[in-house]
Amino acid sequence: LVGGASRCEGTLEVKNQGEWRPVAYKEITLKTLVDSIRLVDGSGLCSGRLEVRSNQSNQWSSVCEEDFDQQDSEVVCRELGCGAPSVLQGALYGEVEAPMWTKGFQCGGHESALLDCRSSGSERNTCSPGKAVGLTCSEPVRLVGGASRCEGTLEVKHQGEWRPVAYKERNLKESDVLCRELDFESAVSSRPRVESSQRSGWRFTFECLHSGSSLRECLTSFYSSSILDLICSDLQLQPIISVSSSMYGVSEAQQQRAQVLRGSTFTICCSIQPKYPGGFFQLTFTSSNSAQNYTKTAVNHSAHFLFPPAEPAHQGSYSCVYHVSVYLHNFSSESRVLSVSVEDPTPLIIKAVLLPLMLLVVNVGLYFYCKTTRGRKLGRREDFELDHHHLGVPAAEEEGAQGAE
Repeated sequence: LVGGASRCEGTLEVKNQGEWRPVAYKEITLKTLVDSIRLVDGSGLCSGRLEVRSNQSNQWSSVCEEDFDQQDSEVVCRELGCGAPSVLQGALYGEVEAPMWTKGFQCGGHESALLDCRSSGSERNTCSPGKAVGLTCSEPVRLVGGASRCEGTLEVKHQGEWRPVAYKERNLKESDVLCRELDFESAVSSRPRVESSQRSGWRFTFECLHSGSSLRECLTSFYSSSILDLICSDLQLQPIISVSSSMYGVSEAQQQRAQVLRGSTFTICCSIQPKYPGGFFQLTFTSSNSAQNYTKTAVNHSAHFLFPPAEPAHQGSYSCVYHVSVYLHNFSSESRVLSVSVEDPTPLIIKAVLLPLMLLVVNVGLYFYCKTTRGRKLGRREDFELDHHHLGVPAAEEEGAQGAE
């Protein structure tokens, strides 16, 4: 505060990039002039350990993570003017011995300020070490007006207002920084879009960004008719590698090992989920004494590599690399390594012949054993009946007498 009669009044100025500037007036409530929450010890305004200031004691207190959930974090990020919460974890930004907030928050997720949320009736006197809430909110940056979520006009939200970023000629490495803020892999292109008149926007100082400062700390207000349109690359998915043969069927690379029968043909398939049209697959084969590469154009986002009858020379490691060019920028991603072994068919043939033969011998043996055992039982019964006949006692009467006894 400068220019006032005391240190409690005057023109509000903020220092940014070494320069003090006054804050423009707009109708605000007294509540917005007093911070009630903050994130400390983080990398910028949108990350750190959460602290809340009590209206009664004017003292900052950290919050125990057991009294805080995802809906509470959404309210905090919104109140701070940041994007959606991305990380919610205890002790993420160091230990603290400051007093803990004594009541848990029960936000619905739609409130504009954390202290507007309901609180639990019970109070907490202590909190376990390492359990203070650490929160990271995403920077309020977006791409709008493009054909996909990966392209469009770059806008940044600051002080509750979305504004475009002014274009200035830069290399792709600088644009990579902006795409990573949007959770993309890298920049494909950055180009100007000229409008009919100047409009209020932002300009970045990239030296500030490279120093580790947050996105909003590196903003300066700027009027320009040249607006930045940005195209970013989405994260490439990992290709899938599989091998098929008449003996073992299909084995995916997630199993990391596959077997083929010597003398049989086999096919290795490389595929990827649709992300960009076109592209080609490069199959890399590495063995103990050689290395080879095979290339095929992707058809329906896959390619099939057919091999002649398998020999020991085909034994080794295989991997698929997918290459695609998007907006004159080349991307590639590699699959897991699949280890292929070639087996000798002789033991399998022996097993295939001996096993049925052994089963046949066992069945024949059981048949004759059962037949012999049955014949012996019938012979004993006939001898028994004959002995009784010679003694003058009919077999039927003997059996009846035994039943009567």
